[in-house]
Order: sequence, then C-alpha cells, then structure tokens
Amino acid sequence: MGLQKKTVRDIDAKGKRVLVRCDFNVPLENGHITDDRRIREALPTILLLIEQGAIVILASHLGRPKGRTAEFSLAPVAERLSELLGQRVELLPDSVGPQVEQAERNAKPGQVLLLENVRFHPEEEKNDPEFARRLAAEADLYVNDAFGTAHRAHASTEGVAHLLPGVAGLLIEKEIRFLGKALEDPKRPFVAIMGGSKVKDKIALIDNLLPKLDCILVGGGMAFTFLKAQGKGIGASLLDEGSIEYCARLLSENPGKLVLPTDFVVARQLSADAQTEVVSADNIPDGMIGADIGPQTEEEFSKIIGRAGTVLWNGPMGVFELAPFEAGTRAVAKALAESNAMTIVGGGDSAAAIDKFGYADRVTHVSTGGGASLEFLEGKTLPGIAALQDA
Repeated sequence: MGLQKKTVRDIDAKGKRVLVRCDFNVPLENGHITDDRRIREALPTILLLIEQGAIVILASHLGRPKGRTAEFSLAPVAERLSELLGQRVELLPDSVGPQVEQAERNAKPGQVLLLENVRFHPEEEKNDPEFARRLAAEADLYVNDAFGTAHRAHASTEGVAHLLPGVAGLLIEKEIRFLGKALEDPKRPFVAIMGGSKVKDKIALIDNLLPKLDCILVGGGMAFTFLKAQGKGIGASLLDEGSIEYCARLLSENPGKLVLPTDFVVARQLSADAQTEVVSADNIPDGMIGADIGPQTEEEFSKIIGRAGTVLWNGPMGVFELAPFEAGTRAVAKALAESNAMTIVGGGDSAAAIDKFGYADRVTHVSTGGGASLEFLEGKTLPGIAALQDA
C-alpha cells in the first residue's frame, strides 16, 4: 500500500510560498540539540523545494509549552538548519500575525523561513479554524512532512490542509512506503519483536499485526504478563493484571506464534550497580524483578531474526537505560543490523536504543514517529495524512 496521496514531487512550486509542517520536536539540553535526526530527515523535502525555486515557510512545534517561553523557542533549530542547508534560515518572531505575514511577502524564491513554535498558541492543539487561517494566510501550497505528529488533528497538521492544496513531503512518503510494505506485502517470514512495559499499550498493534505475522518475539516488561497467563511465577516483575486473560487467549488461539523468553536477567532492584543473576523463565524467585531477557533468549531471538524476511521492532527487551540490563536490547539491535531482512524500527524507545548501540545506519528504516508509527501499524487513519490531496 503506497501513499495514495499527492506528494511534493507532484507539484510545481516555482515562485510559490509553500508552508511546510515539519517535526522539529528535538531533544534539548541547556538550549543545545542532543539529537538532530528529525531535522536531518526533513532536509530532502526542503532541498527539493529550494531547488524548485519556492519560498519555503517551515512550521513545527517543540515540546509542550504553557504559553510563550524562551526554553521552547525554535532558535536552536534555526541555527542547526542553517548549518545543514548551508544557507541562513530566518527564525520569525511568531507563527502568525502581521510581522510574520510581512516577512513571508518579502521573502525571495529559494529563501527559507522558520515560524516560531506553533504551540505557543493554544489554538494549535485545538485545531482552531481561525488560527489555521492565519497560519495559511500568505501561503499558496501546503506540505505535511511531520510524520511524528500526523496522528494528531492540529491546526498546522490538519486544519491548514483544508485551506490550501496539501501534499505529503518526502519523509512521510518514505515512512508510509516502509511501514505500508510491511503491512501489505511483507517478505516472509514476517517477524515482529515486541517489548515495552504494558501489554495493554500493545493490544491494538498485536490484534492488527498478528494475522499478518509468522511470529512475535515477546520481550520487555510485557513478557511477564504472558508468563503469568501460563501459570508461571514471575517474582516481583512487572505485571499488567488486566491483560492476563487477553494473553491467555492469544497463547491458546495462536499456538507457536508467540515466542516467549526462556530465561531472564533478574535483580532485587533496578539500579546501575544492581547485582544480577540469570534465571529460567519457568520460575522467577520471589522478590526478584525480571529486567532483561537472558543469554539463551538472546540467542534464540537472534536466530529467528536471522532467518526472517521482514522484521518490525517495537519496544526494548529490558531496562536498557541501565548497564546491567542492556544486553538483551543490544543483542536484538545487533541481530537486526546483521540481518538481510527488511528491518523497520518503530520509533520511540526502540529508535533511542538502536541509536545508543550504534546500529541505526544498518537497518532499513528507523521511523521518526513514535505514536504515529504505532497508530499506522494498528491500522488507524492518521488525520494529518488523510487531509492531503489524493493522488
């Protein structure tokens, strides 16, 4: 299922003012960007528009500001973008208003302007039609390239698409190409690796993917609810009480499809200097917390990944932020990097993990959208994409 929407390749933007919604919601520490992946992922669309001789007006949110504060200014983004593009990107004082419209009118083809954080206005998240109209006031065309917020119907992601001819950017096109191929026409065996803490957060995903999958490797905190459903002792490990019956049903209706860990790394407390031991999954001692998959499971999971044709990874195998519990997640990242399969990492914690272990450039695709990629894989309609023009 490709993207059944027009893209930035289908428009003639020469001399036009193009409003581009990007996802520049990057992590900052003391005003410095610690990871610029989202900025780099937006470059192909911006460069194509510059090449076409468009006047490029970029819009994005950053964080969850309560009103206008300096810490949520897009100034560091303007600076980094200027370096990456090799030309000055002017940060405007606001996202709407007479001053902004004046700057947009005065800009020349090939110039790039960046609107200040759209979330400085509460109307953005309310998808207020008047705010959308002000955002779109001087623009001729709209490009949505913010996959990370495509699942939100906000003024800058959905509202403006009703006011201007709207098309998808190259990043959204790329995201849908890889995620859509996995859903519609995966090379087999099709394997999903699921981790993270709670089963209930993954129910919609499992329900949509399971019929299409050859198997699911279950790790992370969610594994213990499955073990509990099998009647096994899980010590003091994380339990999603409300999902036990769901897990029991999945296991009985899909024999052999869910591969659970056979051993775990356990500890009495989760800390950077925790004393750990490896125990069988059949019985985790009382008082012990399972915090990572064990070496036997690492080997088993790596073998299955090695034989796969398509692998989708969503959620870490353990508390990988702490050194004693990072081996399982690292092993999965390494197996993905060494595999010949189409490998897709579904945003969020898994993307952070594959970055941390240095394998991000050795997988087919790392999704930029945590929540958006999840909702797309759950089979939901993303409003920010639905509002664009059909191909």
